[in-house]
Amino acid sequence: MAATAVVQDPRLGEAVGNPAKLKALARQASNAAADYRDGAAARGDRVHQYCEQIALRAMGKPHQAAEAREALAANNEEPFAGRFDEWWDTYQVQPLAAEVTVWNSSVGYAGTLDLVATIGGRLCLIDYKTRGTGRDGRVKPLDPKVIMQLAAGAKAEEMVVDPAAGTWEPWKYSQDPMLLGVAIGQTEVQTVMANPEVLPAYWSKFWSLRQVWGATQKVTDAGIALREVGPPPPLAP
Repeated sequence: MAATAVVQDPRLGEAVGNPAKLKALARQASNAAADYRDGAAARGDRVHQYCEQIALRAMGKPHQAAEAREALAANNEEPFAGRFDEWWDTYQVQPLAAEVTVWNSSVGYAGTLDLVATIGGRLCLIDYKTRGTGRDGRVKPLDPKVIMQLAAGAKAEEMVVDPAAGTWEPWKYSQDPMLLGVAIGQTEVQTVMANPEVLPAYWSKFWSLRQVWGATQKVTDAGIALREVGPPPPLAP
């Protein structure tokens, strides 16, 4: 990314032969990966915000759908909204809850599900991913690890009711849900379903990673791991 940033910088021509200007370009290009990451994260936040507002609107709740779409348009990202709207109508999504914070006290983790909805009469737990477009014009496919997030959501024990008041209720969306990953791009939206046959393996991996994380925290909090030891006292003559 740094090399590409230098090559595509319009100031490169005038910087050739000027060490000071070349150093300035190199210094700026060294941040290319971080800038890309931060830009992608901000774009993802704007797309997720729009998706949440559409769900709230469909549920008859207060929403800011228009403002969320304007924020996308201001960043030349409105095609994401257009493709999402097409997906929403085509799949006839019936939202039940949006941006649901869940908790599992047995294993010890919390997280947020983007959407709980019924599609075609089937209960679905949905995770959105904002994705770029490949050279073929198709949205880039999802990483299979999205299954771990969805499996963890399906194993929730409680869900937040009022975050301000801190009230929770038992998780009520565990009736054999379909787990869907939705890749939202500027040219299309791709929907994939977690294969039920692999869910136990992915849940096992998630559970194992949680145990490793917990063990690491215990080691970190345990104190000094190595202490210097001096030599023994001299033997008596």
